[in-house]
Parts: sequence; structure tokens; C-alpha cells
Amino acid sequence: MIAVDILRLAVTIVIAFFVGKAVSRLGLPAILGWLITGMCLGPHALNVMNDELMNATWYGIGESILECTVGLMIGTELIWRQMKKAGKQIVVTTITESLGTFVVVSLVFGVIFYVTGTPLYLALLFGGIALATAPAPSLSIVNDMKASGPVTSTLIPMAVLDDLVGALVFFTVVAVVSSAISSSGVPLPVVLFLVFLPVLLGIVTGWVTGMLLRRMKTAKSSLITMVVMLLASAGIGFFINNVILSTPIINFLLIGMAFSAVFANMIPEKQLADIMKVMNPIISFGLIILILNLGAPLDYHLVFGAGIYTAVYIVSRAIGKYAGAYFGAAVTGAPETVKKYLGFTLLPHSGVSLVFTGIAVSMLEGPAPECAAIIQGTIAAAAVINEIIAVFIAKKGFEWAGELPDRKGKHMKHRKGVSAA
Repeated sequence: MIAVDILRLAVTIVIAFFVGKAVSRLGLPAILGWLITGMCLGPHALNVMNDELMNATWYGIGESILECTVGLMIGTELIWRQMKKAGKQIVVTTITESLGTFVVVSLVFGVIFYVTGTPLYLALLFGGIALATAPAPSLSIVNDMKASGPVTSTLIPMAVLDDLVGALVFFTVVAVVSSAISSSGVPLPVVLFLVFLPVLLGIVTGWVTGMLLRRMKTAKSSLITMVVMLLASAGIGFFINNVILSTPIINFLLIGMAFSAVFANMIPEKQLADIMKVMNPIISFGLIILILNLGAPLDYHLVFGAGIYTAVYIVSRAIGKYAGAYFGAAVTGAPETVKKYLGFTLLPHSGVSLVFTGIAVSMLEGPAPECAAIIQGTIAAAAVINEIIAVFIAKKGFEWAGELPDRKGKHMKHRKGVSAA
């Protein structure tokens, strides 16, 4: 059966690759083709990439390794000497866009639930889930369409901090709500530890890797060392997720980001460039798998059953993300393009939102099953609708900022305070 599952996955990847190429010819990001392929070939449609395949242990291990690998794309860009000037801007903007989203979504649903007599804590859970940003879609656009400029350089390091802030706020909300509706609440110190655990793991293995790489004399030995340590990092994360924790919540993308950020700052630029020259094609392959993994669980039938809560969620989340990013960029003196267009690149979030939703639903199923149903139905429908719209808008954000190359491969001049046509 493993051979059949591998064949199914291989067919899906090949189809996704060519659909992505076809979509690219239309001037759209290839990720849209990958996402639609995942949805069409997933369990809710043609069932090529079925539940049996996606629940297989070997698939889980492989997907975790690829998540760590894609993390290299972000972590190796976090060179401290290049970032320290923009550090304050990135941190402040991340906090304002995250908390802005939480506040807007929580307030909007708080008013609705107050009027309808629904428990108000559900509004906080919606706000916590809304924080989640899936970096893979926007980073796929950066990788596929060679985006470059202030918005791109701000987005990449924000991907790390955004995941941390989002996870911290969400699990804090879960801990508070859990303690309010049940007798077995999750202690806040445990929440903090679990949120930062993947980062701590990546830092430790990244430091060991950096020390080893300093001793390597050839490009080949450097690459082998890095790959072995990357696999070890993913292996430790997988062990923690599936053996130690009852609920798998370790973020492998964060492990890869922290791991690569540490060793990238410990070795010469030439050595890092030699490693990434080999790894970049693997990262591109990993992105296809990650996007297929985002698309496959999405049930297109939910689009037709989406209700007012879904529409309210999508709109309020978009307003929170955009307004929060604009405010943070404005108060830190960021370039005009970052103020105007960064928020558009932060809208995708289906993968992380579905993970957060699963955790919230499992917590509510016993004490408040009606609330669990509201969250599950709303976010599931929003994940399908938002992700397709968000990919278009994220691509337009880079385009409006003048950070996508023209047909000759030259980057358009970055806009400075002018309105996008």
C-alpha cells in the first residue's frame, strides 16, 4: 500500500507542477495552481491525495522534514548584521498587525455574540485563530516570481515573529478559556514553553550545526553536515510531537527557521551561498508539497454553505491585518510601500488556522459542542474562500509595491507614495 500511496503523491506533485506552470503563463502565482490542484485531488474531490495517504506515518515524517527545509528559505535571510537597522520596525509591525487582528476580530464577533446570546469567549477564540498567518503562500510568490524590495525584505523576517506572536496569543486564549469552562485548564507557563519550544530546539541544533560547519573545509562536507543536522532537528521535533505530546503542536517551519538563522550567522557568506545553491531546488519542491498539504483538506463544498459568520470573519480579519500592519509601519517610519502594501501579503492563513481550529474544537467538544460546531463550520469555509482570494491579493500587493520583475526580468521601480494603478 505504501507503493500505491507514493504513486498517488507523485502523480499529484506532477499535476500540481504543470498546473502551476500553466497558471504562471497567465501572470498569476504558481501557488494558486498548486492550491487548486490540492483541493481538486484531495479527499473531498477526486480523492487521489486521500486521507489514508495524508495520515500515513511516512508522509507525516516527510512533510515535517520538508517544512524544516522550507524554513531554510526564511532563516538564512535573517542575517543579524543586515537586520539590526530594521529590527525595531519589524518587531513593532509584527506586534501591531497581530494584536490589531485579534482586537478587530474579537470585537466584531463579541458584538455579534452578545446580541445573539452566544458565549463571548467564542469571540476570543475567533480572534486567536485569526492571528494565524501561513507564510508559505506569500513566500512561494517571493520564490516563484522573484519578488524583491522593501515589502519582501520586511515580510521574510516577519514570518518568524508572526508565527511566534500568533501561537503565543492563541494558546494563551486557549489556556484562559479552558480554565473557564473546564476544571483542567492549561497552566500559562506550559503554554509559553510549548510556543517557544520549536524555536529553542532550532536554536540549539542550529548552534551545534554552526560550530560543526566552521570546521568543514569543503562545500560537500558543509552540505552533508547541514543536511544531517536538519534531519536530526526534524527527527527531534517529530519525536516530541508524536511521543511526548498528546496533541501535536510543534511547528516544524519554526524549527527550520530558527535552526538556519543561527548557523547562517555563524559561517562565512560564501559557505552559506554554496549550501543554499544546492538546497534552493529542494526548497522549491518542498513548497509544492506544503501548498498541496494546505489545499488537500479544503472542502470546496463549504463554499456553497458559507454563512454570514464566514463573511464577517474574512472581512474583519483582513481589516485587522491591513490596519495593524499599516499602523506599525507608519509609527516606525517604514517606506511608503511597506505601509500601503505589506498588509496584503499577510492574508493567507488556511493551514495554521485549521490546526488552531482543530485544537479549539477538541477543547470545546465536551463542555460546549454547539460552540465547537460554530468555529469548525466558520473557519473551514473561510479557509477555502480566503486562501484563494488571499493568493490573488498577496500577488497584487507585491505588484502594486513594484517588487515583481517585468517580462524582461527587471524589477519595476519601487513605488514611493504613489497610488497603484
